[in-house]
Amino acid sequence: MKFFNRLLACAMAAAMVATSCPAQTKNDKEVMKHLRKLQIAEMAINALYVDSVDENKLVEDAIKGMIEKLDPHSSYSTPQQVKEMNEPLAGNFEGIGVQFNMVDDTLMVIQPISNGPSEKVGILAGDRIVEVNDTAIAGVKMSRETIMKKLRGPKGTKVNLGIVRMGIKDMLHFVVTRDKIPVKSVDASYMIRPGIGYIRIGNFGSTTHKEFRECMERLQGEGMTDLILDLQDNGGGYLMAAVDVANEFLFDDDLIVYTKGRVAPSHTYRAKGDGLFGQGRVVVLINEYTASAAEIVTGAIQDQDRGDVVGRRSFGKGLVQRPIDLPDGSMIRLTVSHYYTPAGRCIQKPYVKGEAKDYGMDMLNRLKHGELTNPDSIHFADSLKCYTLKKKRVVYGGGGIMPDYFIPLDTTKYTKYHRELTAKSVVSTVNMRYVDSHRKELKRKYKTFEDFKVNYAVPDDLLEKVFKEGEKKGVKPTNDEEKEKTKKYLGIVLKGLIARDLWDMSEYYSIVNESSEIVMKGVELLEKR
Repeated sequence: MKFFNRLLACAMAAAMVATSCPAQTKNDKEVMKHLRKLQIAEMAINALYVDSVDENKLVEDAIKGMIEKLDPHSSYSTPQQVKEMNEPLAGNFEGIGVQFNMVDDTLMVIQPISNGPSEKVGILAGDRIVEVNDTAIAGVKMSRETIMKKLRGPKGTKVNLGIVRMGIKDMLHFVVTRDKIPVKSVDASYMIRPGIGYIRIGNFGSTTHKEFRECMERLQGEGMTDLILDLQDNGGGYLMAAVDVANEFLFDDDLIVYTKGRVAPSHTYRAKGDGLFGQGRVVVLINEYTASAAEIVTGAIQDQDRGDVVGRRSFGKGLVQRPIDLPDGSMIRLTVSHYYTPAGRCIQKPYVKGEAKDYGMDMLNRLKHGELTNPDSIHFADSLKCYTLKKKRVVYGGGGIMPDYFIPLDTTKYTKYHRELTAKSVVSTVNMRYVDSHRKELKRKYKTFEDFKVNYAVPDDLLEKVFKEGEKKGVKPTNDEEKEKTKKYLGIVLKGLIARDLWDMSEYYSIVNESSEIVMKGVELLEKR
């Protein structure tokens, strides 16, 4: 008991030093009182609890407990999570520079990154990396995360790779010097129709604007006068990346977005009038997973009457998080403001503090209520009515961006059988095997992607291999009708994946987009005017 009293006395004395400062306000003293309470609780548990405790975890759990009672987007991340979270947005990581997939417990190179460290030493698409620094990584049930840790490392360090290549009997050995590897946020860009360009942005990171401008300039050189900007499934990212991209479409002093918070100062972001695409027509594609920074771009283009929006109501993430770095490399991302579109719409959808589970069920509830499949099920209160700034068209707030042209979710397009084949990696595994064994033949037969797109047809025996591989993993169709229905879109996906592995992601989207109702609606709007 004496020890506990001494413990309390020490904690209280430490806190009292701060509270005794005469310059402190009454509110400051109240804050210190709460901090003292937390400190005493932590010290008591650590010193007196019947079982040993992990003090670091104790503190982390306390932080998580506080944050869980706030909004759904405030969060705490460990140092490792911070690193993993920042890599896609930072625009690079340090490693060997290959796109890969796991096939039959073996790492297979899909493509070495152009001008990256692996390509420079002669590693080719189709190579299997079986050893890293004399340690086997194939056939040993090593996790993907563990393999990535072995391949990644600081720029300038070397890694010894053992590689098996088709047609060569002995294992090949390469010494690769790790380097910074670019992470692209623009997934695809190509001319989808004469005069109409297509650009898909996967997230908004530090290099997004630079990548976007490069794609725009290239497509304009190919004759682009109108653009389809695809932001489907784009979960957001950096605010300034979104502002810079929106600037490319708007005129001088056009409002892009503004923020308001309780304590954080308000900010207003406006266009500079120096964008690349001030005259061409624009169609923005969105769906229920378009969020945050992607909603800022969409809202700005819609509210400024700069283009049409096609798809389904976006996610509705309009909370501004401020990163607070902690001494051990961990981070709190704390919500400090709300985003508002130029017409004054709050992007954030409604939520109840501390009810993250219900918030997470929103998408399922949208589906159940018919919002994703029937526009008549979507109702907005008159109090949420706003008007676009130039044409005074009616738009609604209340969370997310409602498109000008609604495209229902086709719940029958991909069968349950197709979804299960994809979820269990059956489709990707069979595709990788096929490309691996037919790469040279396909490259020889189809000298260009245009030739491949027009003339290649997925062979029936490849589809049957997918079905047989599925059976091995317990995936079977309900009946023959479901199997036949699956074939149509499975063939499109497989052709796209083959194109991706022979060329790149732009070629993949060039194929699969032709069966996308949202994309085709965008094409229709730009072709008919």
